[in-house]
Amino acid sequence: MASKLGTALVTGASSGIGATYADRLSRRGHDLILVARDAGRLGELADKLSAAHGIKAEVLRSDLSERSDVLKVEERLRADEAITLFVNNAGIGPVTSLLESDVDYLDTMVALNVTAANRLAVAAAQTFAKRRAGAIINTASVVALAPQMFNGTYAATKAFVQSLTESLAAELKDKNVRVQAVLPGLTRTEIFDRVGRSFDDMDPEKVMDVTDLVDAALAGFDQGELVTIPALADPGIWDAYLSARSTLGPHLSLRKPATRYGVER
Repeated sequence: MASKLGTALVTGASSGIGATYADRLSRRGHDLILVARDAGRLGELADKLSAAHGIKAEVLRSDLSERSDVLKVEERLRADEAITLFVNNAGIGPVTSLLESDVDYLDTMVALNVTAANRLAVAAAQTFAKRRAGAIINTASVVALAPQMFNGTYAATKAFVQSLTESLAAELKDKNVRVQAVLPGLTRTEIFDRVGRSFDDMDPEKVMDVTDLVDAALAGFDQGELVTIPALADPGIWDAYLSARSTLGPHLSLRKPATRYGVER
């Protein structure tokens, strides 16, 4: 029997944030479609969650840095009417600073973090808008708000995801489709191991456990937040940021340059 909550399609689901979303959503009663490159790990997770929570969990093996696999997942998003939630989580992080990075690796990062994330988010948004039902959760990062603190390409990919989410929310506001951007800070997952780094030399007070992160993100989703920063205790700080950004609005595009530049005609 299909879940009354429908099916959640989760990308990057073999470990870390994606696997934790899969666990939490299965506990809520969602059926699952799990997407990642590692079919073996996905299968183990699917079997575990199905047995534990009585839901259906399917594996859709895909490498989202490859266009053909992105198109395969897109087709599923558009065609499967059981899908009610898309968790757009797949991504990779930087190995080192931007100036020391392998440009080919950065291209792969952009392909996964931007190109695939954009195509799948838009596909989900278009599909859900036609049905007038559904929700999209996009994984961004706090470095979208502080690009000077991290690898520039990675920060830019996450700023893209945040901007995309806010723009989609504006277009979907009358379509009965929910959108959320989640901005994690440092999170204890395998991503650091994969790029040859460690949490050992970091302040443990700055690193969040992945289960706490996802639980907070889902709480923000339940509360209707468009942007969720799990570590942010005072929402007034975010409101002030939005207010400052809004103040800029009337000054961003005008017929004449500002007088301070001395461009007189």
